[in-house]
Amino acid sequence: MLHLRVISPPEATERVVGLLNREAGATNVIVMPGAAREPAGDVVLADVVREAGSPVLSALRRLGIEERGSIAIENVDVSLSRTAERAADAAPGLSGDAVVWDEIEQKTGQETELSGTFLAMLAIATVIAGIGVLLDQPILIVGAMVVGPEFGPLASLCVGIVRRRGRPVRRALLALAVGFPVAIAVTILTTWGLDAMGLVDKGMLLRERPLTDFIWRPDALSWVVGFFAGVAGMLSLTSAKAGPLIGVLISVTTVPAAANIAVAIAYGVPHEAGGSALQLLINLAAIVAAGVLTLLVLRALWRTGRPRRG
Repeated sequence: MLHLRVISPPEATERVVGLLNREAGATNVIVMPGAAREPAGDVVLADVVREAGSPVLSALRRLGIEERGSIAIENVDVSLSRTAERAADAAPGLSGDAVVWDEIEQKTGQETELSGTFLAMLAIATVIAGIGVLLDQPILIVGAMVVGPEFGPLASLCVGIVRRRGRPVRRALLALAVGFPVAIAVTILTTWGLDAMGLVDKGMLLRERPLTDFIWRPDALSWVVGFFAGVAGMLSLTSAKAGPLIGVLISVTTVPAAANIAVAIAYGVPHEAGGSALQLLINLAAIVAAGVLTLLVLRALWRTGRPRRG
């Protein structure tokens, strides 16, 4: 269930209320005339089931509410209401399959800013993964996966491509194009520093590393893993069930490869650096391809057939 708060110009309020009254998936409609001060207007509150979220938001934007007023959306975790239950039963489709495009555009757009925090988190994740590579310790690789923030730009890139939005695509590409080189550079410097302190050495990279050597040896399964990680990420995002696990799924093929590139460059092992770079590129491409394909399939299914609840 979504909670909708609309600030509507007085002359448009009747159309907003009429729209909500006609929508089977909307309920608990409240109108507070003249309650808003900035921007000035009437406040309309309503609960809308996720299945009806995109059609309602699109209709409100066509009325110009976004330009002359305001539209805010909140997720409702618990709703105890018979009318809300009836609205959910009346709306076509299932909430778990619904794609609220404005929500995911906003959500992913906020995570594509090339901020100091983003760069720091990606660099920290890569450093941790680099140490995990040298120690051949999967637990450190998993820890790096949890820290890595790169799912945001990847998801935004997929959404921007499907929605044909140039700005989020450019912002996502910039975040990835700057973020990974910065993280690799920081990891190279950190590796040199740890080596100078006698904590790591080149022999750790050259020895047999059966638990982590897959990172720099790409094969057909590299594409498969990246592809299914992208599918899982998009499904989680669109169903509003995203959690730390999705970050792990995405990072399993990105941050560790970037870390191995850095460590191999630091110790002058070009064949490992090249293999890791190929691994990174393969999986980034697979994740984006899977994400775009998943969003296109979800959009097609939602447009062509939204079965009512049984």
